[in-house]
Amino acid sequence: MEITQAIERAKSNDQKAFNFLLDTFWDNVYGFQLKRVKNENDAEDITIQTFSKAFDKIETYNSDYSFKTWLITISKNIHIDLIRKQKNSISDTITHSNEDGYQDILDDSPSPEDKLITEQNLAKLLRDIKKLKPHYQEVINLRYFQELSYKEISQEIDEPINNVKVKLLRAKKLLAEIIINL
Repeated sequence: MEITQAIERAKSNDQKAFNFLLDTFWDNVYGFQLKRVKNENDAEDITIQTFSKAFDKIETYNSDYSFKTWLITISKNIHIDLIRKQKNSISDTITHSNEDGYQDILDDSPSPEDKLITEQNLAKLLRDIKKLKPHYQEVINLRYFQELSYKEISQEIDEPINNVKVKLLRAKKLLAEIIINL
């Protein structure tokens, strides 16, 4: 399959075309992010987000431009958004001095109410995850609760890494749909 054919088939929601594009361009996007963030897990997460966003918006792809360039641009924008979020959260935690020379340090530890809300949200998330098919539940559990790498998940479920990436991408999309529709 050639790239232009795969893109057209992906626009028709062809899963094999998505897999082909993921396999073809994964190393380019991952390598680009690894140079930027210098952390394998962050690079993997941004790369997954990139393909997720690209596949959701594939009908907007303009064939006048290289597909690889389009993916890299999406990836770069996701990384910039993450940096902005981090800067905002850091600026919220900056200390302030009062007139006596003492510093007021923002206490961002969770209150008892925050802890209760977090527990309730986690319980709801777990209920939503249980609505997924078992193989999707398994990859979500291994990645986000057991915090295994893609390689470790691949070994655990005895499937190629690219299958793990696609399953995880699909599981996240389905879970998002479940959460949104409730």
